[in-house]
Amino acid sequence: MFEDRSYKRTFYSAPQSVESLIAAFLEPSIIVLCYLAVSTFFGEPILRSSLTLCLLVFALTFPGRNRFTENRTSAIIDVLGSWMALLVILALCGYATNSMGYFEDQVLYWWAGLTPVAQILAIELGRFERRRRAGATRRGVVIVGGGPLGAKVARALRDGPDKGIDFLGYFDDRQDERLHPEATPHLLGMLKDLSDYVRQHSVREVYITLPLGSQPRIVQLLEQIQGTTASLFFVPDVFGISIIQGRLQDMNGVPVVGICETPFTGTNDLIKRISDIVLASLILVLISPILLLIAIGVKRSSPGPIIFKQRRNGLDGEEIIVYKFRSMKAQDNGPVVKQATKDDARITKFGAFIRRTSLDELPQFINVLQGRMSIVGPRPHAVAHNEEYRKLIKAYMVRHKVKPGITGWAQVNGLRGETDTIDKMKARVEYDLEYLRNWSLALDLQIIVRTARLMLFDRNAY
Repeated sequence: MFEDRSYKRTFYSAPQSVESLIAAFLEPSIIVLCYLAVSTFFGEPILRSSLTLCLLVFALTFPGRNRFTENRTSAIIDVLGSWMALLVILALCGYATNSMGYFEDQVLYWWAGLTPVAQILAIELGRFERRRRAGATRRGVVIVGGGPLGAKVARALRDGPDKGIDFLGYFDDRQDERLHPEATPHLLGMLKDLSDYVRQHSVREVYITLPLGSQPRIVQLLEQIQGTTASLFFVPDVFGISIIQGRLQDMNGVPVVGICETPFTGTNDLIKRISDIVLASLILVLISPILLLIAIGVKRSSPGPIIFKQRRNGLDGEEIIVYKFRSMKAQDNGPVVKQATKDDARITKFGAFIRRTSLDELPQFINVLQGRMSIVGPRPHAVAHNEEYRKLIKAYMVRHKVKPGITGWAQVNGLRGETDTIDKMKARVEYDLEYLRNWSLALDLQIIVRTARLMLFDRNAY
């Protein structure tokens, strides 16, 4: 189910470049402008504290998420959830730095209420403009190749967010029985008929989905179509591969298609690291009394060290040391590691409590400051488990394209605790890859908020 969604996103990334750029700045700009507008309305001067707040908000929300293509209900829920998460983080920052007194309560209350309304209105205006442009600039599209890949492209065109497309049909030289069932009723002709059809019907876009083994035919076809004004797109058949952050790059004049890349490059890497440092520092300050109490509880529960150091695989598979409060009487950290199970005799009574509430993982905020981990990312597994599952699960090691996290997309979707079957581990990996494909700072904030709720109410960890 994840491959199709990833494909649609990759497939439409180029036409939406301007829209994505607008979306990147829209959310942080609306939040900052709403604060400045409310402050001005109530006659509050824009002091250094206000500018600091604006810069912090912009850093935490940039780049904004492109919600113009989302379902209206989903977009509204996403806006409200992201805004509530941001307010919680800002409140924690204000409490930790004792800076709440610098701001007027009425300004903060009105800002908190008006900002999501302004965001939702902006999204609706953007959706209206997209529909208007789609209606004014409709374009005919044909597909060369009526096989499974061609049918997949046709579905992506029909179901995608771009409503200005008129899908006309397919061109293929093969007999009907060799075509995909969805393509047969929409066959327009053979490859030799394509050029004339494009000219006569003012076709704007041609998508070539022929297999790479048809290279001579593709070259001949390109020579014919290049005599028209249609835009040409070649769709490589890479659907057997898990595409992570796929993009086209220019390598000194040579086009290179990136299939598996980390989302944390350039400014994304800087945003991720800054957010990790800021949030981890604030959280450690706030929870320091809790850390002391847990340390005392661990020491009194059974003989042994307070902190257990685990060997895990981090970024690019490099081995790292991860900290946890010890929750067991005996610890496995060698070549064979037995996962904790329900009612595991190795777990102390106090250890069961801190594991159930995920309090045993709080020392990992120190790992975040060290740069070994992130607050949000795929959960690190034991080195022995990685060696086992990398042979059993497709694209398992791709999750190591980013730093491991204290919490992750899989964990807030019910995949915490023991993975006692290969299907459970496959499901966890699928969610990890989905996180890599769709990362945004807003998604990180959503995961953090959902994790806090799970720490109080989840009963699946032990």
